[in-house]
Amino acid sequence: PGKPFEPATILKAAAANIIVSFLLGKRFEYEDATLVRLLELIEENVHLLATPAVLVYNMFPMLGFLLGAHKKILNNGKEFHEFIQATFLENIKEFDENIQRTFIDAFLVQQEKENKKSIDSYFHNDNLIGLVDNLFIAGMDTTSNTLCWAILLMMKYPEVQKKVQEEIAKEIGVRQPRTEDRVKLSYTNAVIHEIQRFADIVPTNLPHATTKDITFKGFFIPKGMHIVPLLSSVLHDESQWEKPHEFYPEHFLDSEGKFVKKDAFMPFSAGQRVCAGETLAKMELFLFFTNLLQRFTFQPPSGTSKDDLDITPALGLITPPMPYKTCAVLS
Repeated sequence: PGKPFEPATILKAAAANIIVSFLLGKRFEYEDATLVRLLELIEENVHLLATPAVLVYNMFPMLGFLLGAHKKILNNGKEFHEFIQATFLENIKEFDENIQRTFIDAFLVQQEKENKKSIDSYFHNDNLIGLVDNLFIAGMDTTSNTLCWAILLMMKYPEVQKKVQEEIAKEIGVRQPRTEDRVKLSYTNAVIHEIQRFADIVPTNLPHATTKDITFKGFFIPKGMHIVPLLSSVLHDESQWEKPHEFYPEHFLDSEGKFVKKDAFMPFSAGQRVCAGETLAKMELFLFFTNLLQRFTFQPPSGTSKDDLDITPALGLITPPMPYKTCAVLS
């Protein structure tokens, strides 16, 4: 404690182990070569997906021979899928429908039920591999990057960090925080929500496609049209937020200091295609954040002031903060 370190790697590994335990019923040591490699593949692809080379390739595939980024993405994806496939086959060998240990087990049970009915089903192996792939990437990268933003913003705004710590000390004390404590911690809850709003880690959301012809607000959108819903436009809407471009936890507090929900808070998207992991992500963010601030105060390394900290997002489909180091001082 107290020595400068780069928090992204350990936060990514911690978040990855949570989703791995759900999906595969296991966990990795943080230094495990398999975990390290999987995190490398995910991080590189998430970064490459928003680079100009890939954006140009998506618009003009014929120019692909001039650009290498899309090939790297495909190769990384192939390596990741091979890991999922191998793990899936390993689970098949140990599968017992009477003992459902993992998400894969639950999927296989449903698959058997559908097969007995002899009907077309979404519960086939290719979908399972794709689903595990998506859940692993989405469940790891978004949560860990939000936590990276959280630590950076606590260093940038030490007065906010101090108020969170005071509230935790008053309402919880030294015992370990629990999910149900959220209702007691109005300011802390507001800070977590403001971190998500300000960080805006998936500004363009993910592309969606219409399943049928629709008319929306006078615009005709044909079936199969790809749409990019800009979450960033809502999270920074000047008509919805008092200080849309600043970090301001009071956005989520009423005049009495109680937490208030806001309709314009939609970092998990909205509608039928809202993030499947929203409930899990909220629980993770609350427990990680409160446990960390209960035990540590995060400070810039010696020779760096809070004014030197860069809160410009890095490039990527998911936008992490720029790499930084922090000092975790025992509270």
